[in-house]
Amino acid sequence: MTRSPPPLALLALTAGAFGIGVTEFVIMGLLLEVGSDLHVSVSAAGLLISGYALGVVVGAPILTVATARWPRKQLLLALMAIFVIGNIACALAPSYGLLMAARVMAALAHGTFFGVGSVVATQLVPPERKASAIAIMFTGLTVANILGVPMGTWLGQQAGWRATFWAVSVIGVVAFAVIAAAVPADREAQADADWRRDLRVLGQRPVLLGLATTVLGYAGVFAVFTYIAPLLIERAGFAADAISPILLLFGGGLVLGNLTGGRMADHALIPAVFASLIALLGVLLAMGPLLATKTGALVGVAALGFAAFATVAPLQLWVMSNARGAGESLASSVNIAAFNLGNAIGAWIGGIALARIGLAAITWTAALFPLAAIAVAFVAVRERRLGKVPA
Repeated sequence: MTRSPPPLALLALTAGAFGIGVTEFVIMGLLLEVGSDLHVSVSAAGLLISGYALGVVVGAPILTVATARWPRKQLLLALMAIFVIGNIACALAPSYGLLMAARVMAALAHGTFFGVGSVVATQLVPPERKASAIAIMFTGLTVANILGVPMGTWLGQQAGWRATFWAVSVIGVVAFAVIAAAVPADREAQADADWRRDLRVLGQRPVLLGLATTVLGYAGVFAVFTYIAPLLIERAGFAADAISPILLLFGGGLVLGNLTGGRMADHALIPAVFASLIALLGVLLAMGPLLATKTGALVGVAALGFAAFATVAPLQLWVMSNARGAGESLASSVNIAAFNLGNAIGAWIGGIALARIGLAAITWTAALFPLAAIAVAFVAVRERRLGKVPA
């Protein structure tokens, strides 16, 4: 049986996700240009990445709680407006400090957009396609990595880094217009929203265990991906100018893994959570031997992309289902923050492994994270089956 194409409203959310994905990651390719123009070191320019991640972690719960009573379409439009203003501020920033503030401002919209967008996406499709709807929205993020970031990097190198942020602002305006036209209006405001109740739901053990699973799973991804360039150059023997084309394999893996994870979760959510985490564990354990040859490294990069995003839709839907309606938007948004927290922890631990042991230690150190995530998920499922938490 063939599936009907996704509704236009879902593609509108995907457009917003694409714009947000570009602005999050494109700075990685422009650190030299930003540092030179604003007279700061490359390491200081790199903190613009950390500042964005901090904005996501802080903004997701605060904005979601503060806007709990807003109609969801109105909220999505407001978030895209914040995104556009933040990127315009980045393009105009005369100093490093103001650029950092503008990056944080743009990041504030990130977690709540993906969190609330995930809830809206599941309401646009039949119940048996909820995870696939989430995966389709997150396809915008994967396509941003494949197309948006390389194009934004090229534009910034040719016309100056500010041109990239102007272009991202235009993407945000287009996404705003498409969401305004295509996403159906709420029938009524979220009048029954209660942030105290939402916080209580967020503090329930099944939700916390789900969030912990997300943090641990994604820490494993970024413990390796943060250092993928030195791994490919020093372990596999590639030239530096081969890294960008090789990362296209990673991006292709992201898209396929994202859609596959959504299909798996539609079929059976809990098995999909475990299968995706086990696949990630297997890929990270295999990365060490695969990096010994160029062919193996190419396979490993593509597999890492696939396994990384195969976890996204299952973990997102699992946390949302554990919140059971009340607090669902908050739990969904905080889970986006959990992905970003996992990114930061993984990069940090990977850096420690690199400094104290060497490149060879990064992949097996990274594998410890999904192993821990599987253990946490097992505890969560076991407690549910034993009736230690509400059904």
